Amino acid sequence: MRRMAFPDTAAEVRGRLQTVTRRPGWRFLKPGDTLLAVDPGRRGQESELGVLRIRRVSVEPLSRLDKATYAEDELPREGLPCWSRDHFIATFLRRHRLKSADVQVTRIEFEYVDRGLGPPRTG
Repeated sequence: MRRMAFPDTAAEVRGRLQTVTRRPGWRFLKPGDTLLAVDPGRRGQESELGVLRIRRVSVEPLSRLDKATYAEDELPREGLPCWSRDHFIATFLRRHRLKSADVQVTRIEFEYVDRGLGPPRTG
């Protein structure tokens, strides 16, 4: 099963609060595909967060989040209800080494198909 890393929102995925993620790439996903959500952790100690089923995949400019009402709906779905849209966009651009919010990103909507995989594995 393909893995998708959630290094910045692992807690939100563990808590089943996040149902949307944006990624450069990942345009090959289709509704019904399943992924294993993982937290890459520190020093390569990856932990499994749960299995996700893709509900919808679309491509849109990151700058669409500049629209206040859209951002108000989307940021909680990203698991980040307290973030401002400017902070989200700036952080996304920096983390993905992108230069402009006009870049096309893949919006991936998902659901959880399990109750979690228990505590992180050690050793």
